[in-house]
Amino acid sequence: MTKMVNRIGVQAATLLLAAFFCACSGQGQTAQAPSAATAGLAAPIFTDHGPNSAEAQAKPYLILVSLDGFRYDYPRKYSAPNIVALGARGASAPEGMIPSYPSVTFPNHYTLVTGLYPEHHGIVANAFYDPARKQIYSYRDPAAEVDGTWYGGTPLWVLAEQQGMRSACFFWPGSEADIQGVRPTYYMKYDQKYPNDKRVDQVLAWLKLPAEQRPHFITLYMSDVDGAGHSHGPDSPEVAEAVARVDKEIGRLAAGVAELKLPVNMVVLADHGMTKVDGEWTNLEQYFDKSLIVTPVESFLYPKTESDAARIFAALDGKSDKFKVYRNGKMPAELHFDGNAREGDPIVVPSGPYLIRTAAPPVVTDAAVKMFGPMMGSHGFDPAKMPEMKAIFFAAGPGIKAGTTVAPFENVAVYPLVARILGLDIAELKTGKIDGSIAPLEAILAASGK
Repeated sequence: MTKMVNRIGVQAATLLLAAFFCACSGQGQTAQAPSAATAGLAAPIFTDHGPNSAEAQAKPYLILVSLDGFRYDYPRKYSAPNIVALGARGASAPEGMIPSYPSVTFPNHYTLVTGLYPEHHGIVANAFYDPARKQIYSYRDPAAEVDGTWYGGTPLWVLAEQQGMRSACFFWPGSEADIQGVRPTYYMKYDQKYPNDKRVDQVLAWLKLPAEQRPHFITLYMSDVDGAGHSHGPDSPEVAEAVARVDKEIGRLAAGVAELKLPVNMVVLADHGMTKVDGEWTNLEQYFDKSLIVTPVESFLYPKTESDAARIFAALDGKSDKFKVYRNGKMPAELHFDGNAREGDPIVVPSGPYLIRTAAPPVVTDAAVKMFGPMMGSHGFDPAKMPEMKAIFFAAGPGIKAGTTVAPFENVAVYPLVARILGLDIAELKTGKIDGSIAPLEAILAASGK
């Protein structure tokens, strides 16, 4: 997932951006901000949508922070004083937020910003095959990742820009893509090695811009906890250390926001949780002739014909207690993962914390070892069967009622919550109605937000 980019110091980036805004003109123009080679950090990319509208300038701000793989009980299990304090000042879900199935990174991040289940927004996995396009989407493929035609729904940054409100994304799946002809006003090309403290510094720098240029909706992403969970398991000291690192940055962000004296709301959440895996990889190809499928992609099965799909189903059905198999179109309704050809057919659902793939990688490379090698922890499982998949949810700010808690809720509710706080209209989206409802989170809204 890591992409190599030039780096630039945050203070230098802010100054360069100010000059850059003056030099750029024309609605929708996109360019790379100048970089200072000596500083070594990448500058944000600027897309000129014009200034914030007068109406948008009067609205509040919201920072949506994702701490990848931060399980719902980590704040109790480990020390996360800044995140806990955020919840004490505002709202939290002590028993977690429920991810969409499959509980993996790209589908759930995109669900959070569209209010749609993966079956409806189309990013059904980190990697998948589209039978209609006859193409593979993969988070490891830069060309696919920035191709907006893969992405359904209306992401929050697109919604904001369409309604005259400027947005900024410091990493988020889909944020580099041209979706409905729109990119965020400011965004970053993904670089896993970009220091977390500099990410926070840039978010604060965006909020210090003049009002007409200042983004009102901002995303921020950190992956430390997820990486530690995969490599060492959720019960490891490495996860405890990762939790402490990102919690420190949340503290820095909250302190910086407080100094600005702006009406800024913070929502800190995760895409999914983590659990200890049981056993080695199960290769589905041991049960059927692999020539029946178009291509192996993770645990998804893409048969060449309908008769091949039926043969594969018969070969897998009841053959292992590690998974259940369903025909596409006959999936359990509660999974909300049915009817999209990108999901494959049949669909294999793990019955426990088991590692399942279509086939072992043909060549063992460093990337293959990272993706398919031994893992102590994993996710992607049914959250109804495995509560360890639940993610954190904390929120605070002028739009959030202090001292409130909510029961576990589906993450499709985050989209209408953010839109309500920012004053964005979702009544008539070009992409149709969302799956989420604000009802589970209505109680956390301050009186003004309601």
